[in-house]
Formats: sequence, structure tokens, C-alpha cells
Amino acid sequence: MKIGIFGGSFNPVHVGHAIIANYVIQHCGLDRLWLMVSPLSPFKVARGEHYDVERLRMVEMVSNKLEHVETSGFEFTLPRPSYTADTLNALKAKFPEHEFFLIIGADNWVAFDRWDRHEEILAHHKIMIYPRSGYEIVIPDHLADTVQVINAPLVEVSSTEIREGLARMNNMSFYLPDDVYHYIIKNKLYLNND
Repeated sequence: MKIGIFGGSFNPVHVGHAIIANYVIQHCGLDRLWLMVSPLSPFKVARGEHYDVERLRMVEMVSNKLEHVETSGFEFTLPRPSYTADTLNALKAKFPEHEFFLIIGADNWVAFDRWDRHEEILAHHKIMIYPRSGYEIVIPDHLADTVQVINAPLVEVSSTEIREGLARMNNMSFYLPDDVYHYIIKNKLYLNND
């Protein structure tokens, strides 16, 4: 089975994530897409990441509306910090029957050579890159069989901006799926600049 891994802190998951996930499962030839919620990104400051259960629940609200898309808390079972190479190796060990594809944004591709064991990832997995405004996607010829650009919609929504807006009590309802927005408001998440 071909399984796409779309990872992130999803802090919170927003309409941009949902649109990318929907596009990938409908147009990229995968059997399944796993929205992999990360406990902590080595590149990010640990702010607001303590909403582990809430972030998983909000991502489930998105995956439940999309066919063949699932929420995964797999990285929560791994030692921290969990690097993508570790996650993919652990997935391959646990599910040897599946082929895993990494879904990343152009912003991550530009910095990919700084990722831990990035050459190992390229040697064992295929990568799909979706566009991000302001980032040019250049794929070296020798990676043409491994890395592909997908023509996903360009959606510029930022979890950081959403958190800041919520902390200021701004209406952020159009940036978030309805049930996610109501869940955030009901549970007073992000409202104190967490």
C-alpha cells in the first residue's frame, strides 16, 4: 500500500492543511494519507506544543471528513525529539508491507539539506513537494525519480498567525474548519498567548 506521511505540529490544524490533504489523497496516486501529528519539531520552540491531546483531536476532525485520510499519533510513541528519518525508519520497521511517501512544503524542501540524515531519507523514500509562496522548488536531475512537485493549491495560512489572532480575541473562524474553531473557543485554547 502506498501511504503518504503529511507531518506537522498542526498547532492548530487549519484550512490550508485540510486543502493540501484533500488534494494529495485525490490526485497523487496514494492509497492512504496519514496526518502525522508531531510532539515537538526540533526546529521549533516548544510553545503551545503541550496541547498534544487537543491537537490530535482537532486533526481527527479534519481526517474524519476525508476518505482514506487518517490521523496518526505514531510519533508520540518515539523518543524525543523525533526526527523525520527516525519516524520513517520506525514506520518501515513496523509496517514493512507499505511504501511511505513524505509530503512536505516548498519551505521545507529549501531547508531539506539541513534535515537530520536527509540523504538517508532520499535514499529510501519518495518525496512530494507542495508549493509555498516565495519558495522556488528546484529538484536536481539525479533526484528526478525520487522527488516530485505536486500541483496542490497555494494556500497561505499560518498556524502562528492563527494563534496570535486567537490570543488577541480576533475572529479566526475563516482560517479553521468550523468544528476545529468551535473546539478551540469552547476549550479556550491559545487564548492566553500559549
